[in-house]
Amino acid sequence: MKRSNIIMVVATIVISLGSFIAVLVAHYSPVLGLDLQGGASVVYKPARTVSQATLQQTISIIRNRVDALGITSPNISQQGNDIVVQLPGVKDASRALKIVGQTAQLSFRPVLCQVPAYAKPPKGFKVPSSAGSLQCPTTQAQSTVFAYVPTTSITNVPQNKPALLPIHGDPSARYIVGPTLLTGAALKSAFAGVDSSGNWLVNFSLTSAGSPKFDAIATKYYHQQIAIVLDGTVESAPTINAKTFGGQGQISGSFTQTQAQNLALVLKYGALPVQLQQQTVQTVSPTLGASSLKAGVLAGLIGLAAVMIYTILYYRLLGIVVVLGLGTTAALLWAIVSFLGHSSGLSLGLSGVTGLIVSVGVTVDSYVVFFERLKDEVRAGKTIRSSVDKGFSRAFKTIIAADAVSFIGALLLYLLSIGPVRGFAFFLGISTLLDVITAYVFTRPLVIILGQSAKVTGTGFLGMARGLGSVQTPLNNPVGTSVGVSS
Repeated sequence: MKRSNIIMVVATIVISLGSFIAVLVAHYSPVLGLDLQGGASVVYKPARTVSQATLQQTISIIRNRVDALGITSPNISQQGNDIVVQLPGVKDASRALKIVGQTAQLSFRPVLCQVPAYAKPPKGFKVPSSAGSLQCPTTQAQSTVFAYVPTTSITNVPQNKPALLPIHGDPSARYIVGPTLLTGAALKSAFAGVDSSGNWLVNFSLTSAGSPKFDAIATKYYHQQIAIVLDGTVESAPTINAKTFGGQGQISGSFTQTQAQNLALVLKYGALPVQLQQQTVQTVSPTLGASSLKAGVLAGLIGLAAVMIYTILYYRLLGIVVVLGLGTTAALLWAIVSFLGHSSGLSLGLSGVTGLIVSVGVTVDSYVVFFERLKDEVRAGKTIRSSVDKGFSRAFKTIIAADAVSFIGALLLYLLSIGPVRGFAFFLGISTLLDVITAYVFTRPLVIILGQSAKVTGTGFLGMARGLGSVQTPLNNPVGTSVGVSS
Protein backbone atom coordinates (compact mmCIF):
# COMPACT_ATOMS: atom_id res chain seq x y z
CA MET A 1 0.00 0.00 0.00
CA LYS A 2 1.69 3.17 -1.15
CA ARG A 3 1.83 5.99 1.33
CA SER A 4 1.15 8.52 -1.42
CA ASN A 5 -2.31 7.03 -2.00
CA ILE A 6 -3.25 7.49 1.62
CA ILE A 7 -1.96 11.07 1.57
CA MET A 8 -4.03 11.95 -1.52
CA VAL A 9 -7.23 10.49 -0.06
CA VAL A 10 -6.76 12.22 3.30
CA ALA A 11 -5.76 15.50 1.65
CA THR A 12 -8.85 15.45 -0.59
CA ILE A 13 -11.14 14.87 2.38
CA VAL A 14 -9.44 17.56 4.46
CA ILE A 15 -9.55 20.13 1.66
CA SER A 16 -13.20 19.40 0.78
CA LEU A 17 -14.51 19.36 4.35
CA GLY A 18 -12.20 22.18 5.41
CA SER A 19 -13.46 24.42 2.60
CA PHE A 20 -17.05 23.53 3.44
CA ILE A 21 -16.58 24.31 7.13
CA ALA A 22 -14.73 27.54 6.29
CA VAL A 23 -17.62 29.00 4.29
CA LEU A 24 -20.07 27.96 6.99
CA VAL A 25 -18.00 29.72 9.65
CA ALA A 26 -17.84 32.79 7.40
CA HIS A 27 -21.66 32.58 7.05
CA TYR A 28 -21.34 32.17 3.30
CA SER A 29 -23.87 30.22 1.30
CA PRO A 30 -24.71 30.06 -2.42
CA VAL A 31 -26.26 33.34 -3.53
CA LEU A 32 -29.58 32.47 -5.12
CA GLY A 33 -30.50 33.94 -8.47
CA LEU A 34 -33.53 35.92 -9.50
CA ASP A 35 -35.69 32.88 -10.30
CA LEU A 36 -35.03 31.28 -6.89
CA GLN A 37 -35.37 34.18 -4.46
CA GLY A 38 -37.51 36.59 -6.46
CA GLY A 39 -36.62 40.06 -7.68
CA ALA A 40 -36.65 42.06 -10.87
CA SER A 41 -35.01 41.90 -14.28
CA VAL A 42 -34.93 44.51 -17.01
CA VAL A 43 -33.43 44.78 -20.49
CA TYR A 44 -32.29 48.24 -21.59
CA LYS A 45 -31.56 49.33 -25.13
CA PRO A 46 -29.60 52.52 -25.91
CA ALA A 47 -31.74 55.12 -27.65
CA ARG A 48 -28.99 55.57 -30.24
CA THR A 49 -26.05 53.62 -31.60
CA VAL A 50 -23.08 53.87 -29.24
CA SER A 51 -19.56 52.48 -29.03
CA GLN A 52 -18.47 49.56 -26.86
CA ALA A 53 -16.63 51.98 -24.60
CA THR A 54 -19.85 53.92 -24.00
CA LEU A 55 -21.74 50.70 -23.24
CA GLN A 56 -19.10 49.62 -20.74
CA GLN A 57 -19.17 53.04 -19.09
CA THR A 58 -22.95 52.81 -18.83
CA ILE A 59 -22.73 49.34 -17.26
CA SER A 60 -20.17 50.61 -14.76
CA ILE A 61 -22.42 53.49 -13.68
CA ILE A 62 -25.43 51.18 -13.38
CA ARG A 63 -23.38 48.78 -11.26
CA ASN A 64 -22.39 51.63 -8.91
CA ARG A 65 -26.02 52.65 -8.54
CA VAL A 66 -27.12 49.08 -7.83
CA ASP A 67 -24.36 48.61 -5.25
CA ALA A 68 -25.48 51.78 -3.51
CA LEU A 69 -28.99 50.32 -3.23
CA GLY A 70 -27.55 47.43 -1.20
CA ILE A 71 -28.72 44.68 -3.57
CA THR A 72 -26.82 41.44 -3.02
CA SER A 73 -25.05 39.90 -6.02
CA PRO A 74 -26.77 41.68 -8.93
CA ASN A 75 -26.09 40.44 -12.44
CA ILE A 76 -25.39 43.27 -14.89
CA SER A 77 -24.22 42.19 -18.31
CA GLN A 78 -24.08 43.18 -21.95
CA GLN A 79 -25.93 41.02 -24.47
CA GLY A 80 -25.32 42.30 -27.97
CA ASN A 81 -26.12 46.01 -27.83
CA ASP A 82 -28.51 45.58 -24.90
CA ILE A 83 -27.84 45.82 -21.16
CA VAL A 84 -29.45 43.19 -18.94
CA VAL A 85 -29.88 44.04 -15.25
CA GLN A 86 -30.99 41.32 -12.81
CA LEU A 87 -31.70 42.33 -9.22
CA PRO A 88 -32.34 39.23 -7.09
CA GLY A 89 -34.03 39.77 -3.75
CA VAL A 90 -34.90 43.43 -4.38
CA LYS A 91 -37.94 44.48 -2.33
CA ASP A 92 -39.00 47.69 -4.06
CA ALA A 93 -38.52 46.72 -7.70
CA SER A 94 -40.11 49.83 -9.22
CA ARG A 95 -37.88 52.19 -7.23
CA ALA A 96 -34.74 50.21 -8.01
CA LEU A 97 -35.44 50.01 -11.75
CA LYS A 98 -36.22 53.72 -11.92
CA ILE A 99 -32.91 54.67 -10.29
CA VAL A 100 -30.88 52.13 -12.25
CA GLY A 101 -32.00 53.27 -15.70
CA GLN A 102 -32.44 56.98 -15.05
CA THR A 103 -30.44 59.01 -17.52
CA ALA A 104 -29.92 61.78 -14.96
CA GLN A 105 -29.37 64.73 -17.28
CA LEU A 106 -28.81 67.32 -14.58
CA SER A 107 -28.68 71.01 -15.44
CA PHE A 108 -28.95 74.38 -13.73
CA ARG A 109 -31.25 76.78 -15.60
CA PRO A 110 -32.62 80.26 -14.71
CA VAL A 111 -36.33 80.48 -13.93
CA LEU A 112 -38.03 83.00 -16.21
CA CYS A 113 -41.55 82.60 -14.91
CA GLN A 114 -44.13 80.09 -13.67
CA VAL A 115 -47.18 79.05 -15.68
CA PRO A 116 -50.08 76.64 -15.14
CA ALA A 117 -49.54 73.20 -16.63
CA TYR A 118 -52.16 73.29 -19.35
CA ALA A 119 -51.82 72.50 -23.02
CA LYS A 120 -54.00 75.52 -23.76
CA PRO A 121 -52.18 78.82 -23.06
CA PRO A 122 -53.59 80.44 -19.91
CA LYS A 123 -54.93 83.99 -19.81
CA GLY A 124 -52.28 86.70 -19.94
CA PHE A 125 -49.83 84.78 -22.15
CA LYS A 126 -49.10 85.65 -25.73
CA VAL A 127 -49.18 82.92 -28.36
CA PRO A 128 -46.58 83.34 -31.12
CA SER A 129 -47.14 82.18 -34.67
CA SER A 130 -45.63 78.75 -33.99
CA ALA A 131 -48.32 76.56 -32.47
CA GLY A 132 -47.64 75.11 -29.04
CA SER A 133 -45.33 77.93 -27.92
CA LEU A 134 -45.77 80.56 -25.23
CA GLN A 135 -44.15 83.77 -23.97
CA CYS A 136 -43.49 84.93 -20.43
CA PRO A 137 -45.61 88.05 -19.65
CA THR A 138 -42.74 89.65 -17.70
CA THR A 139 -40.61 92.52 -18.91
CA GLN A 140 -37.47 90.46 -18.55
CA ALA A 141 -38.71 87.66 -20.76
CA GLN A 142 -41.25 89.50 -22.89
CA SER A 143 -39.50 88.61 -26.13
CA THR A 144 -38.44 85.13 -25.06
CA VAL A 145 -40.11 82.40 -27.08
CA PHE A 146 -39.78 78.85 -25.85
CA ALA A 147 -40.79 75.45 -27.20
CA TYR A 148 -43.66 73.63 -25.54
CA VAL A 149 -42.32 70.31 -24.26
CA PRO A 150 -44.91 67.53 -23.74
CA THR A 151 -44.59 65.42 -20.62
CA THR A 152 -43.96 62.31 -22.73
CA SER A 153 -40.72 63.73 -24.12
CA ILE A 154 -39.21 65.64 -21.22
CA THR A 155 -35.91 63.76 -21.58
CA ASN A 156 -35.43 65.37 -24.98
CA VAL A 157 -35.52 68.95 -23.66
CA PRO A 158 -33.27 71.28 -25.68
CA GLN A 159 -30.43 72.66 -23.58
CA ASN A 160 -29.60 75.79 -25.58
CA LYS A 161 -32.97 77.55 -25.58
CA PRO A 162 -35.83 78.24 -23.14
CA ALA A 163 -38.34 75.50 -22.41
CA LEU A 164 -41.54 74.85 -20.48
CA LEU A 165 -40.86 72.13 -17.88
CA PRO A 166 -43.00 70.38 -15.26
CA ILE A 167 -42.34 70.80 -11.55
CA HIS A 168 -41.61 67.64 -9.60
CA GLY A 169 -44.46 66.71 -7.27
CA ASP A 170 -46.70 69.58 -8.43
CA PRO A 171 -48.68 68.73 -11.57
CA SER A 172 -50.63 72.01 -11.36
CA ALA A 173 -47.74 74.25 -12.42
CA ARG A 174 -44.70 74.51 -14.69
CA TYR A 175 -41.70 76.73 -15.05
CA ILE A 176 -40.42 78.53 -18.10
CA VAL A 177 -36.66 78.18 -17.79
CA GLY A 178 -33.83 79.70 -19.78
CA PRO A 179 -30.94 77.92 -21.51
CA THR A 180 -28.69 75.65 -19.46
CA LEU A 181 -26.07 77.50 -17.42
CA LEU A 182 -24.25 74.50 -15.97
CA THR A 183 -24.53 70.69 -16.25
CA GLY A 184 -24.22 67.89 -13.74
CA ALA A 185 -20.60 67.39 -14.80
CA ALA A 186 -19.73 70.19 -12.37
CA LEU A 187 -20.88 68.04 -9.41
CA LYS A 188 -18.37 65.95 -7.49
CA SER A 189 -20.60 64.10 -5.01
CA ALA A 190 -23.96 64.29 -3.28
CA PHE A 191 -25.68 62.84 -0.22
CA ALA A 192 -29.04 63.18 1.50
CA GLY A 193 -29.35 64.87 4.89
CA VAL A 194 -31.64 67.00 7.04
CA ASP A 195 -31.49 70.64 8.03
CA SER A 196 -31.93 72.09 11.51
CA SER A 197 -35.70 71.90 11.10
CA GLY A 198 -35.67 68.25 10.15
CA ASN A 199 -36.42 68.85 6.46
CA TRP A 200 -34.77 66.55 3.97
CA LEU A 201 -32.31 68.04 1.50
CA VAL A 202 -29.43 67.03 -0.74
CA ASN A 203 -25.93 68.30 -0.01
CA PHE A 204 -23.58 68.45 -2.95
CA SER A 205 -19.98 69.38 -3.62
CA LEU A 206 -18.55 70.79 -6.83
CA THR A 207 -15.45 69.92 -8.79
CA SER A 208 -12.50 72.29 -8.88
CA ALA A 209 -13.51 73.28 -12.42
CA GLY A 210 -17.21 73.58 -11.59
CA SER A 211 -16.90 75.64 -8.42
CA PRO A 212 -15.89 78.99 -10.03
CA LYS A 213 -18.53 78.52 -12.74
CA PHE A 214 -21.21 77.98 -10.11
CA ASP A 215 -20.06 81.07 -8.19
CA ALA A 216 -20.26 83.11 -11.40
CA ILE A 217 -23.85 81.97 -11.87
CA ALA A 218 -24.64 82.79 -8.24
CA THR A 219 -23.25 86.32 -8.67
CA LYS A 220 -25.25 86.97 -11.84
CA TYR A 221 -28.52 85.50 -10.56
CA TYR A 222 -28.25 86.63 -6.94
CA HIS A 223 -31.69 86.63 -5.29
CA GLN A 224 -33.21 84.94 -8.33
CA GLN A 225 -34.46 81.39 -8.78
CA ILE A 226 -32.26 78.77 -10.41
CA ALA A 227 -34.05 75.63 -11.52
CA ILE A 228 -32.31 72.34 -10.82
CA VAL A 229 -33.52 70.22 -13.72
CA LEU A 230 -33.19 66.45 -13.68
CA ASP A 231 -34.26 64.57 -16.81
CA GLY A 232 -36.50 67.41 -17.95
CA THR A 233 -38.23 67.87 -14.59
CA VAL A 234 -37.61 70.78 -12.23
CA GLU A 235 -36.65 69.02 -9.01
CA SER A 236 -36.24 72.25 -7.11
CA ALA A 237 -35.98 75.96 -7.87
CA PRO A 238 -34.23 77.56 -4.90
CA THR A 239 -33.44 81.23 -4.71
CA ILE A 240 -29.73 82.00 -4.82
CA ASN A 241 -28.91 83.53 -1.42
CA ALA A 242 -25.14 83.90 -1.72
CA LYS A 243 -22.65 85.02 -4.35
CA THR A 244 -20.00 82.45 -3.49
CA PHE A 245 -20.42 78.89 -2.27
CA GLY A 246 -16.85 77.67 -1.92
CA GLY A 247 -17.52 74.41 -3.71
CA GLN A 248 -20.41 73.31 -1.45
CA GLY A 249 -24.17 73.65 -1.85
CA GLN A 250 -27.59 72.26 -1.03
CA ILE A 251 -30.69 71.30 -2.98
CA SER A 252 -33.69 71.95 -0.80
CA GLY A 253 -37.40 71.68 -1.35
CA SER A 254 -40.36 69.60 -0.25
CA PHE A 255 -38.38 66.37 -0.31
CA THR A 256 -39.39 63.20 1.45
CA GLN A 257 -36.61 61.00 2.76
CA THR A 258 -36.95 58.63 -0.20
CA GLN A 259 -36.95 61.46 -2.74
CA ALA A 260 -33.84 63.03 -1.26
CA GLN A 261 -31.99 59.71 -1.10
CA ASN A 262 -32.98 58.77 -4.65
CA LEU A 263 -31.81 62.11 -6.03
CA ALA A 264 -28.53 61.89 -4.11
CA LEU A 265 -27.86 58.40 -5.46
CA VAL A 266 -28.38 59.42 -9.06
CA LEU A 267 -26.28 62.56 -8.72
CA LYS A 268 -23.50 60.82 -6.82
CA TYR A 269 -22.92 58.15 -9.41
CA GLY A 270 -23.16 60.37 -12.43
CA ALA A 271 -25.27 60.65 -15.51
CA LEU A 272 -25.52 57.82 -17.97
CA PRO A 273 -23.75 58.72 -21.22
CA VAL A 274 -26.74 57.57 -23.25
CA GLN A 275 -30.49 57.49 -22.77
CA LEU A 276 -31.80 53.96 -22.12
CA GLN A 277 -35.13 52.54 -23.24
CA GLN A 278 -36.75 49.70 -21.33
CA GLN A 279 -37.38 46.72 -23.59
CA THR A 280 -38.70 44.09 -21.18
CA VAL A 281 -39.29 44.08 -17.45
CA GLN A 282 -39.79 40.90 -15.43
CA THR A 283 -40.58 40.54 -11.75
CA VAL A 284 -40.54 37.26 -9.82
CA SER A 285 -42.23 37.02 -6.45
CA PRO A 286 -40.27 35.49 -3.52
CA THR A 287 -43.02 32.88 -3.15
CA LEU A 288 -42.64 31.65 -6.72
CA GLY A 289 -38.86 31.63 -6.32
CA ALA A 290 -39.07 29.57 -3.13
CA SER A 291 -41.37 27.06 -4.83
CA SER A 292 -38.91 26.70 -7.72
CA LEU A 293 -36.04 26.17 -5.29
CA LYS A 294 -37.90 23.49 -3.34
CA ALA A 295 -38.87 21.67 -6.53
CA GLY A 296 -35.30 21.78 -7.84
CA VAL A 297 -33.74 20.59 -4.58
CA LEU A 298 -36.32 17.83 -4.20
CA ALA A 299 -35.68 16.59 -7.73
CA GLY A 300 -31.95 16.62 -7.11
CA LEU A 301 -32.20 14.75 -3.80
CA ILE A 302 -34.50 12.08 -5.23
CA GLY A 303 -32.18 11.53 -8.19
CA LEU A 304 -29.09 11.47 -5.97
CA ALA A 305 -30.65 8.98 -3.56
CA ALA A 306 -31.66 6.70 -6.44
CA VAL A 307 -28.12 6.80 -7.84
CA MET A 308 -26.56 6.00 -4.47
CA ILE A 309 -28.87 3.06 -3.78
CA TYR A 310 -28.35 1.63 -7.25
CA THR A 311 -24.55 1.88 -7.18
CA ILE A 312 -24.33 0.26 -3.73
CA LEU A 313 -26.57 -2.63 -4.77
CA TYR A 314 -24.72 -3.10 -8.06
CA TYR A 315 -21.10 -2.43 -7.08
CA ARG A 316 -21.32 -3.18 -3.33
CA LEU A 317 -18.27 -1.64 -1.60
CA LEU A 318 -17.35 0.27 -4.73
CA GLY A 319 -20.83 1.82 -4.57
CA ILE A 320 -19.89 3.30 -1.19
CA VAL A 321 -16.80 4.76 -2.90
CA VAL A 322 -19.20 6.50 -5.29
CA VAL A 323 -21.16 7.92 -2.35
CA LEU A 324 -17.97 9.18 -0.66
CA GLY A 325 -16.74 10.69 -3.93
CA LEU A 326 -20.01 12.50 -4.52
CA GLY A 327 -19.91 13.76 -0.94
CA THR A 328 -16.42 15.26 -1.23
CA THR A 329 -17.25 16.78 -4.62
CA ALA A 330 -20.48 18.26 -3.25
CA ALA A 331 -18.69 19.77 -0.22
CA LEU A 332 -16.01 21.35 -2.41
CA LEU A 333 -18.57 22.57 -4.95
CA TRP A 334 -20.67 24.16 -2.18
CA ALA A 335 -17.59 25.99 -0.90
CA ILE A 336 -16.60 27.23 -4.37
CA VAL A 337 -20.09 28.44 -5.30
CA SER A 338 -20.55 30.14 -1.89
CA PHE A 339 -17.18 31.88 -2.06
CA LEU A 340 -17.67 33.08 -5.64
CA GLY A 341 -21.16 34.28 -4.77
CA HIS A 342 -19.83 36.63 -2.10
CA SER A 343 -16.57 37.59 -3.80
CA SER A 344 -17.49 37.78 -7.49
CA GLY A 345 -21.28 38.06 -7.51
CA LEU A 346 -21.92 34.54 -8.84
CA SER A 347 -25.58 33.62 -8.41
CA LEU A 348 -27.15 30.19 -8.48
CA GLY A 349 -30.35 30.13 -10.50
CA LEU A 350 -32.74 27.36 -11.45
CA SER A 351 -30.73 26.72 -14.61
CA GLY A 352 -27.59 26.37 -12.47
CA VAL A 353 -29.34 23.84 -10.25
CA THR A 354 -30.26 21.92 -13.40
CA GLY A 355 -26.61 21.97 -14.46
CA LEU A 356 -25.56 20.56 -11.09
CA ILE A 357 -28.14 17.79 -11.29
CA VAL A 358 -26.97 16.85 -14.79
CA SER A 359 -23.36 16.88 -13.55
CA VAL A 360 -24.21 14.09 -11.08
CA GLY A 361 -24.81 11.83 -14.07
CA VAL A 362 -21.49 12.91 -15.61
CA THR A 363 -19.66 12.11 -12.37
CA VAL A 364 -21.32 8.73 -11.90
CA ASP A 365 -20.45 7.84 -15.50
CA SER A 366 -16.78 8.24 -14.61
CA TYR A 367 -17.14 5.74 -11.76
CA VAL A 368 -18.99 3.32 -14.01
CA VAL A 369 -16.24 3.51 -16.65
CA PHE A 370 -13.59 2.75 -14.00
CA PHE A 371 -15.48 -0.07 -12.33
CA GLU A 372 -16.48 -1.73 -15.59
CA ARG A 373 -12.83 -1.66 -16.63
CA LEU A 374 -11.97 -3.42 -13.37
CA LYS A 375 -14.54 -6.05 -14.24
CA ASP A 376 -12.84 -6.62 -17.59
CA GLU A 377 -9.48 -7.01 -15.85
CA VAL A 378 -10.90 -9.54 -13.40
CA ARG A 379 -12.62 -11.46 -16.18
CA ALA A 380 -9.27 -11.67 -17.92
CA GLY A 381 -7.98 -13.64 -14.93
CA LYS A 382 -6.18 -10.95 -12.99
CA THR A 383 -6.52 -10.48 -9.24
CA ILE A 384 -8.36 -7.48 -7.83
CA ARG A 385 -5.11 -6.28 -6.31
CA SER A 386 -3.32 -6.20 -9.68
CA SER A 387 -6.35 -4.86 -11.52
CA VAL A 388 -7.14 -1.66 -9.63
CA ASP A 389 -4.11 0.39 -10.66
CA LYS A 390 -3.84 -0.78 -14.27
CA GLY A 391 -7.59 -0.68 -14.69
CA PHE A 392 -7.70 3.00 -13.74
CA SER A 393 -4.84 3.89 -16.08
CA ARG A 394 -6.81 2.50 -19.00
CA ALA A 395 -10.17 3.85 -17.84
CA PHE A 396 -8.83 7.33 -17.17
CA LYS A 397 -8.31 7.93 -20.89
CA THR A 398 -11.99 7.26 -21.46
CA ILE A 399 -12.95 9.47 -18.50
CA ILE A 400 -10.84 12.32 -19.89
CA ALA A 401 -12.39 11.96 -23.34
CA ALA A 402 -15.96 11.90 -21.99
CA ASP A 403 -15.41 14.84 -19.65
CA ALA A 404 -13.65 16.79 -22.39
CA VAL A 405 -16.73 16.47 -24.60
CA SER A 406 -18.95 17.62 -21.70
CA PHE A 407 -16.67 20.54 -20.86
CA ILE A 408 -16.35 21.71 -24.48
CA GLY A 409 -20.13 21.63 -24.83
CA ALA A 410 -20.52 23.63 -21.60
CA LEU A 411 -17.85 26.13 -22.71
CA LEU A 412 -19.49 26.73 -26.07
CA LEU A 413 -22.88 27.18 -24.45
CA TYR A 414 -21.41 29.69 -22.01
CA LEU A 415 -19.68 31.70 -24.72
CA LEU A 416 -22.45 31.69 -27.31
CA SER A 417 -25.64 31.70 -25.27
CA ILE A 418 -27.35 34.32 -23.13
CA GLY A 419 -29.52 34.36 -20.03
CA PRO A 420 -30.22 31.24 -17.96
CA VAL A 421 -28.45 28.92 -20.42
CA ARG A 422 -25.13 30.47 -19.37
CA GLY A 423 -25.84 29.55 -15.76
CA PHE A 424 -26.51 25.95 -16.76
CA ALA A 425 -23.28 25.85 -18.78
CA PHE A 426 -21.14 27.41 -16.02
CA PHE A 427 -22.17 24.98 -13.29
CA LEU A 428 -21.99 21.98 -15.63
CA GLY A 429 -18.49 23.03 -16.69
CA ILE A 430 -17.13 23.56 -13.17
CA SER A 431 -18.63 20.23 -12.02
CA THR A 432 -16.99 18.46 -14.96
CA LEU A 433 -13.58 19.85 -14.01
CA LEU A 434 -14.04 18.71 -10.42
CA ASP A 435 -14.98 15.24 -11.69
CA VAL A 436 -11.62 14.83 -13.46
CA ILE A 437 -9.71 16.04 -10.41
CA THR A 438 -11.68 13.87 -7.97
CA ALA A 439 -11.28 10.78 -10.16
CA TYR A 440 -7.50 11.05 -10.05
CA VAL A 441 -6.77 12.28 -6.50
CA PHE A 442 -9.57 10.52 -4.61
CA THR A 443 -11.27 7.66 -6.46
CA ARG A 444 -8.11 6.07 -7.88
CA PRO A 445 -6.04 6.00 -4.66
CA LEU A 446 -9.03 4.97 -2.52
CA VAL A 447 -9.89 2.00 -4.76
CA ILE A 448 -6.21 0.97 -4.81
CA ILE A 449 -6.10 1.06 -1.00
CA LEU A 450 -9.28 -1.02 -0.72
CA GLY A 451 -8.11 -3.45 -3.39
CA GLN A 452 -5.00 -4.27 -1.35
CA SER A 453 -6.95 -5.21 1.77
CA ALA A 454 -8.10 -8.82 2.17
CA LYS A 455 -10.86 -7.71 4.56
CA VAL A 456 -12.78 -5.78 1.91
CA THR A 457 -12.05 -7.66 -1.30
CA GLY A 458 -13.91 -10.83 -0.32
CA THR A 459 -17.11 -12.23 -1.73
CA GLY A 460 -19.34 -11.07 1.13
CA PHE A 461 -22.32 -8.85 0.48
CA LEU A 462 -20.21 -5.66 0.38
CA GLY A 463 -17.02 -7.29 -0.88
CA MET A 464 -15.29 -5.83 -3.91
CA ALA A 465 -15.15 -9.28 -5.50
CA ARG A 466 -18.93 -9.51 -5.26
CA GLY A 467 -19.34 -6.11 -6.83
CA LEU A 468 -16.95 -6.97 -9.66
CA GLY A 469 -18.59 -10.34 -10.34
CA SER A 470 -15.56 -12.34 -9.17
CA VAL A 471 -15.53 -15.54 -7.07
CA GLN A 472 -11.77 -15.85 -6.87
CA THR A 473 -9.70 -15.67 -3.72
CA PRO A 474 -9.49 -11.99 -2.77
CA LEU A 475 -5.67 -11.64 -2.83
CA ASN A 476 -2.65 -13.26 -4.42
CA ASN A 477 -4.64 -15.57 -6.69
CA PRO A 478 -2.43 -16.49 -9.67
CA VAL A 479 -3.59 -15.38 -13.03
CA GLY A 480 -5.97 -17.83 -14.62
CA THR A 481 -6.89 -19.82 -11.46
CA SER A 482 -10.53 -20.25 -10.47
CA VAL A 483 -11.77 -17.19 -12.20
CA GLY A 484 -15.54 -16.91 -12.17
CA VAL A 485 -17.03 -14.88 -14.94
CA SER A 486 -20.21 -13.07 -14.03
CA SER A 487 -22.11 -10.50 -15.99
